Amino acid sequence: MSIIVSNLSKNYGLQKAVNNISFTVNKGEIVGFLGPNGAGKSTTMKMITGYLTSNSGNIEVCGISVVEDVVQTKRKIGYLPESNPLYSDMYIREYLSFVAGVYNVKNTQQKIEEVIQLVGLSNEVNKKISQLSKGYKQRVGLAAALIHDPEVLILDEPTSGLDPNQILEIRDVIKRLGKNKTILFSSHIMQEVEAICDRVIIINKGQIVADDILNNLQKGKAGVHYVSVEFKEKVNAEMLSKMNECNHLSVQNEHTYTIETNHPESIRKQLMQLSLDNDVSIISMNSEKYQLEEIFKSLTK
Repeated sequence: MSIIVSNLSKNYGLQKAVNNISFTVNKGEIVGFLGPNGAGKSTTMKMITGYLTSNSGNIEVCGISVVEDVVQTKRKIGYLPESNPLYSDMYIREYLSFVAGVYNVKNTQQKIEEVIQLVGLSNEVNKKISQLSKGYKQRVGLAAALIHDPEVLILDEPTSGLDPNQILEIRDVIKRLGKNKTILFSSHIMQEVEAICDRVIIINKGQIVADDILNNLQKGKAGVHYVSVEFKEKVNAEMLSKMNECNHLSVQNEHTYTIETNHPESIRKQLMQLSLDNDVSIISMNSEKYQLEEIFKSLTK
Protein backbone atom coordinates (compact mmCIF):
# COMPACT_ATOMS: atom_id res chain seq x y z
CA MET A 1 0.00 0.00 0.00
CA SER A 2 1.31 3.48 -0.84
CA ILE A 3 -1.04 5.24 1.59
CA ILE A 4 -2.53 3.71 4.73
CA VAL A 5 -4.81 5.88 6.87
CA SER A 6 -5.92 4.24 10.13
CA ASN A 7 -8.50 5.64 12.60
CA LEU A 8 -7.52 9.21 11.78
CA SER A 9 -9.13 12.09 13.68
CA LYS A 10 -8.61 15.85 13.80
CA ASN A 11 -10.43 18.34 16.02
CA TYR A 12 -10.56 22.12 15.86
CA GLY A 13 -11.68 22.95 19.38
CA LEU A 14 -14.99 21.17 19.87
CA GLN A 15 -15.51 20.61 16.14
CA LYS A 16 -14.52 17.23 14.67
CA ALA A 17 -13.10 18.03 11.25
CA VAL A 18 -12.09 14.40 10.64
CA ASN A 19 -13.73 11.66 12.68
CA ASN A 20 -11.97 8.27 12.92
CA ILE A 21 -11.53 7.56 9.19
CA SER A 22 -9.58 4.72 7.59
CA PHE A 23 -8.69 3.93 3.97
CA THR A 24 -5.83 2.70 1.80
CA VAL A 25 -4.55 3.66 -1.66
CA ASN A 26 -2.48 1.24 -3.75
CA LYS A 27 0.38 2.02 -6.10
CA GLY A 28 -0.90 2.80 -9.58
CA GLU A 29 -4.34 3.81 -8.29
CA ILE A 30 -5.96 7.16 -9.08
CA VAL A 31 -8.46 7.80 -6.30
CA GLY A 32 -10.93 10.68 -6.24
CA PHE A 33 -11.42 12.15 -2.76
CA LEU A 34 -14.79 13.90 -2.79
CA GLY A 35 -16.95 15.81 -0.35
CA PRO A 36 -18.77 19.12 0.11
CA ASN A 37 -16.96 22.19 1.42
CA GLY A 38 -16.02 21.70 5.06
CA ALA A 39 -16.30 17.89 4.87
CA GLY A 40 -12.67 17.29 5.89
CA LYS A 41 -10.99 16.67 2.49
CA SER A 42 -8.26 19.30 2.68
CA THR A 43 -7.65 18.61 6.38
CA THR A 44 -7.11 14.91 5.61
CA MET A 45 -4.76 15.72 2.74
CA LYS A 46 -2.75 18.10 4.92
CA MET A 47 -2.37 15.38 7.56
CA ILE A 48 -1.21 12.83 4.97
CA THR A 49 1.40 15.28 3.71
CA GLY A 50 2.53 16.16 7.24
CA TYR A 51 1.45 19.80 7.15
CA LEU A 52 -1.08 19.18 9.92
CA THR A 53 -0.79 16.83 12.90
CA SER A 54 -3.66 14.54 13.83
CA ASN A 55 -5.27 14.22 17.24
CA SER A 56 -5.31 10.45 16.92
CA GLY A 57 -4.75 7.68 14.41
CA ASN A 58 -1.88 6.80 12.11
CA ILE A 59 -0.79 7.48 8.53
CA GLU A 60 1.81 5.55 6.54
CA VAL A 61 3.22 6.68 3.20
CA CYS A 62 5.25 4.05 1.32
CA GLY A 63 5.65 2.12 4.57
CA ILE A 64 6.90 5.12 6.58
CA SER A 65 4.87 6.59 9.47
CA VAL A 66 4.12 10.28 8.97
CA VAL A 67 4.10 10.77 12.76
CA GLU A 68 7.50 9.12 13.29
CA ASP A 69 9.38 10.49 10.25
CA VAL A 70 7.55 13.38 8.60
CA VAL A 71 10.66 14.57 6.69
CA GLN A 72 11.18 11.22 5.00
CA THR A 73 7.49 10.90 4.05
CA LYS A 74 7.54 14.37 2.50
CA ARG A 75 10.31 13.15 0.18
CA LYS A 76 7.87 10.51 -1.08
CA ILE A 77 5.01 12.96 -1.67
CA GLY A 78 4.29 15.61 -4.28
CA TYR A 79 1.66 18.00 -2.94
CA LEU A 80 -0.44 20.58 -4.77
CA PRO A 81 -2.56 22.39 -2.14
CA GLU A 82 -5.80 24.10 -3.03
CA SER A 83 -4.36 27.54 -2.25
CA ASN A 84 -1.20 26.79 -4.33
CA PRO A 85 1.18 29.29 -2.66
CA LEU A 86 3.87 30.54 -5.05
CA TYR A 87 6.66 33.13 -5.01
CA SER A 88 5.14 35.54 -7.51
CA ASP A 89 8.31 37.60 -8.09
CA MET A 90 10.26 34.57 -9.33
CA TYR A 91 10.49 33.38 -12.92
CA ILE A 92 9.14 29.87 -13.57
CA ARG A 93 12.55 28.19 -13.96
CA GLU A 94 13.88 30.13 -11.00
CA TYR A 95 11.04 28.94 -8.78
CA LEU A 96 11.33 25.32 -9.91
CA SER A 97 15.10 25.46 -9.32
CA PHE A 98 14.40 26.69 -5.77
CA VAL A 99 11.96 23.82 -5.11
CA ALA A 100 14.39 21.30 -6.61
CA GLY A 101 17.06 22.59 -4.24
CA VAL A 102 14.79 21.99 -1.23
CA TYR A 103 14.51 18.33 -2.27
CA ASN A 104 18.21 18.01 -3.22
CA VAL A 105 17.23 16.99 -6.75
CA LYS A 106 20.09 15.79 -8.96
CA ASN A 107 20.31 16.86 -12.61
CA THR A 108 18.23 19.90 -11.67
CA GLN A 109 18.14 21.57 -15.08
CA GLN A 110 17.12 18.37 -16.83
CA LYS A 111 14.31 17.75 -14.33
CA ILE A 112 13.08 21.34 -14.66
CA GLU A 113 12.81 21.05 -18.44
CA GLU A 114 11.07 17.66 -18.12
CA VAL A 115 8.33 18.93 -15.79
CA ILE A 116 7.88 22.15 -17.80
CA GLN A 117 7.22 20.04 -20.87
CA LEU A 118 5.04 17.56 -18.96
CA VAL A 119 2.59 20.13 -17.56
CA GLY A 120 2.54 22.37 -20.65
CA LEU A 121 4.43 25.46 -19.45
CA SER A 122 6.77 25.79 -22.43
CA ASN A 123 5.03 28.82 -23.97
CA GLU A 124 5.02 30.78 -20.69
CA VAL A 125 8.38 29.75 -19.31
CA ASN A 126 10.09 33.16 -19.65
CA LYS A 127 7.48 34.97 -17.54
CA LYS A 128 7.42 35.79 -13.87
CA ILE A 129 4.82 33.83 -11.91
CA SER A 130 2.95 37.09 -11.18
CA GLN A 131 2.39 37.52 -14.93
CA LEU A 132 0.67 34.15 -15.34
CA SER A 133 -3.05 33.42 -15.48
CA LYS A 134 -4.55 31.36 -12.67
CA GLY A 135 -4.54 28.29 -14.89
CA TYR A 136 -0.82 28.57 -15.63
CA LYS A 137 -0.05 29.24 -11.96
CA GLN A 138 -1.81 25.96 -11.25
CA ARG A 139 0.52 24.27 -13.73
CA VAL A 140 3.53 25.76 -11.95
CA GLY A 141 2.23 24.27 -8.70
CA LEU A 142 1.83 20.87 -10.37
CA ALA A 143 5.35 21.10 -11.83
CA ALA A 144 6.72 21.88 -8.37
CA ALA A 145 4.89 18.85 -6.95
CA LEU A 146 6.54 16.64 -9.61
CA ILE A 147 10.08 18.07 -9.60
CA HIS A 148 11.50 15.45 -7.17
CA ASP A 149 9.74 12.52 -8.92
CA PRO A 150 7.62 11.49 -5.90
CA GLU A 151 5.96 8.09 -5.56
CA VAL A 152 2.73 9.64 -4.23
CA LEU A 153 0.83 12.67 -5.53
CA ILE A 154 -1.69 14.53 -3.36
CA LEU A 155 -3.61 17.00 -5.52
CA ASP A 156 -6.20 19.30 -3.97
CA GLU A 157 -8.40 20.72 -6.76
CA PRO A 158 -5.66 20.39 -9.44
CA THR A 159 -7.76 21.83 -12.28
CA SER A 160 -9.06 24.83 -10.37
CA GLY A 161 -9.08 27.92 -12.58
CA LEU A 162 -8.27 26.08 -15.81
CA ASP A 163 -10.25 26.54 -19.02
CA PRO A 164 -11.87 23.45 -20.65
CA ASN A 165 -8.91 22.76 -22.95
CA GLN A 166 -6.43 23.07 -20.08
CA ILE A 167 -8.56 20.75 -17.93
CA LEU A 168 -8.38 18.07 -20.63
CA GLU A 169 -4.61 18.49 -20.87
CA ILE A 170 -4.07 18.22 -17.09
CA ARG A 171 -6.46 15.23 -16.99
CA ASP A 172 -4.24 13.52 -19.52
CA VAL A 173 -1.14 14.32 -17.45
CA ILE A 174 -2.74 12.87 -14.30
CA LYS A 175 -3.83 9.69 -16.11
CA ARG A 176 -0.32 9.17 -17.49
CA LEU A 177 1.26 9.79 -14.09
CA GLY A 178 -1.16 7.33 -12.51
CA LYS A 179 0.45 4.43 -14.38
CA ASN A 180 3.54 4.67 -12.17
CA LYS A 181 2.45 6.75 -9.18
CA THR A 182 -0.20 6.72 -6.48
CA ILE A 183 -2.57 9.67 -6.89
CA LEU A 184 -5.14 10.97 -4.42
CA PHE A 185 -6.94 14.05 -5.68
CA SER A 186 -9.99 16.09 -4.79
CA SER A 187 -12.36 17.82 -7.17
CA HIS A 188 -15.84 19.30 -7.23
CA ILE A 189 -16.19 18.43 -10.94
CA MET A 190 -17.91 15.05 -11.10
CA GLN A 191 -17.24 14.57 -14.83
CA GLU A 192 -13.54 15.01 -14.12
CA VAL A 193 -13.61 12.29 -11.47
CA GLU A 194 -15.52 9.94 -13.77
CA ALA A 195 -12.98 10.56 -16.54
CA ILE A 196 -9.87 9.97 -14.42
CA CYS A 197 -10.58 7.76 -11.42
CA ASP A 198 -10.80 4.04 -10.90
CA ARG A 199 -12.05 4.47 -7.35
CA VAL A 200 -13.85 7.10 -5.30
CA ILE A 201 -13.85 7.96 -1.60
CA ILE A 202 -16.62 10.31 -0.42
CA ILE A 203 -16.30 12.09 2.92
CA ASN A 204 -19.11 13.99 4.64
CA LYS A 205 -19.01 15.78 8.00
CA GLY A 206 -15.64 14.23 8.75
CA GLN A 207 -16.68 10.63 8.07
CA ILE A 208 -16.26 8.38 5.04
CA VAL A 209 -19.68 7.58 3.57
CA ALA A 210 -18.50 5.71 0.44
CA ASP A 211 -15.33 3.96 -0.69
CA ASP A 212 -15.63 1.80 -3.79
CA ILE A 213 -14.64 1.23 -7.39
CA LEU A 214 -16.32 3.85 -9.57
CA ASN A 215 -18.18 1.26 -11.63
CA ASN A 216 -19.73 -0.24 -8.49
CA LEU A 217 -20.85 3.17 -7.26
CA GLN A 218 -22.36 3.98 -10.64
CA LYS A 219 -24.52 0.88 -10.42
CA GLY A 220 -26.16 2.66 -7.51
CA LYS A 221 -26.68 1.67 -3.92
CA ALA A 222 -29.56 -0.52 -5.09
CA GLY A 223 -28.29 -1.24 -8.59
CA VAL A 224 -30.25 1.64 -10.09
CA HIS A 225 -30.14 2.26 -13.85
CA TYR A 226 -32.06 4.64 -16.10
CA VAL A 227 -33.46 3.61 -19.48
CA SER A 228 -34.42 6.54 -21.71
CA VAL A 229 -36.72 5.84 -24.66
CA GLU A 230 -38.15 8.05 -27.41
CA PHE A 231 -41.08 6.89 -29.57
CA LYS A 232 -42.11 8.22 -32.96
CA GLU A 233 -45.79 8.06 -31.97
CA LYS A 234 -47.52 9.11 -28.78
CA VAL A 235 -47.43 6.41 -26.10
CA ASN A 236 -49.63 5.97 -23.04
CA ALA A 237 -47.51 6.58 -19.92
CA GLU A 238 -49.64 4.21 -17.82
CA MET A 239 -48.75 1.34 -20.14
CA LEU A 240 -45.04 1.97 -19.53
CA SER A 241 -45.38 2.39 -15.77
CA LYS A 242 -47.02 -1.05 -15.49
CA MET A 243 -44.02 -2.84 -17.03
CA ASN A 244 -42.30 -5.41 -14.83
CA GLU A 245 -39.15 -4.07 -13.12
CA CYS A 246 -40.21 -0.41 -13.60
CA ASN A 247 -39.45 1.37 -10.30
CA HIS A 248 -40.40 4.84 -11.47
CA LEU A 249 -41.41 6.51 -14.74
CA SER A 250 -40.44 10.08 -15.61
CA VAL A 251 -42.42 11.69 -18.43
CA GLN A 252 -40.47 14.13 -20.59
CA ASN A 253 -43.32 14.50 -23.10
CA GLU A 254 -45.82 12.23 -24.88
CA HIS A 255 -43.00 10.68 -26.91
CA THR A 256 -40.06 10.56 -24.47
CA TYR A 257 -39.76 8.73 -21.13
CA THR A 258 -37.11 7.75 -18.59
CA ILE A 259 -37.57 4.53 -16.64
CA GLU A 260 -35.78 3.88 -13.35
CA THR A 261 -35.05 0.18 -12.92
CA ASN A 262 -32.81 -2.41 -11.29
CA HIS A 263 -33.04 -4.60 -14.39
CA PRO A 264 -32.32 -2.54 -17.53
CA GLU A 265 -32.06 -5.57 -19.83
CA SER A 266 -35.57 -6.69 -18.89
CA ILE A 267 -36.92 -3.17 -19.52
CA ARG A 268 -35.28 -2.99 -22.95
CA LYS A 269 -36.80 -6.33 -23.97
CA GLN A 270 -40.25 -5.24 -22.76
CA LEU A 271 -39.98 -1.96 -24.67
CA MET A 272 -39.15 -3.82 -27.87
CA GLN A 273 -42.12 -6.14 -27.35
CA LEU A 274 -44.39 -3.18 -26.55
CA SER A 275 -43.26 -1.54 -29.78
CA LEU A 276 -44.21 -4.63 -31.79
CA ASP A 277 -47.52 -5.27 -30.01
CA ASN A 278 -48.75 -1.69 -30.33
CA ASP A 279 -47.28 -0.83 -33.74
CA VAL A 280 -45.18 2.08 -32.47
CA SER A 281 -41.63 2.91 -33.55
CA ILE A 282 -38.72 3.44 -31.16
CA ILE A 283 -36.50 6.31 -32.34
CA SER A 284 -33.87 5.89 -29.61
CA MET A 285 -33.26 3.88 -26.44
CA ASN A 286 -30.34 4.43 -24.03
CA SER A 287 -29.38 2.91 -20.70
CA GLU A 288 -27.43 4.96 -18.18
CA LYS A 289 -25.89 3.96 -14.87
CA TYR A 290 -26.52 5.85 -11.68
CA GLN A 291 -24.67 9.15 -12.11
CA LEU A 292 -21.84 10.02 -9.71
CA GLU A 293 -23.37 13.45 -9.15
CA GLU A 294 -26.59 11.83 -7.92
CA ILE A 295 -24.65 9.47 -5.65
CA PHE A 296 -22.72 12.43 -4.23
CA LYS A 297 -25.93 14.37 -3.54
CA SER A 298 -27.65 11.43 -1.86
CA LEU A 299 -24.68 10.72 0.43
CA THR A 300 -23.83 14.29 1.42
CA LYS A 301 -27.20 15.95 1.94
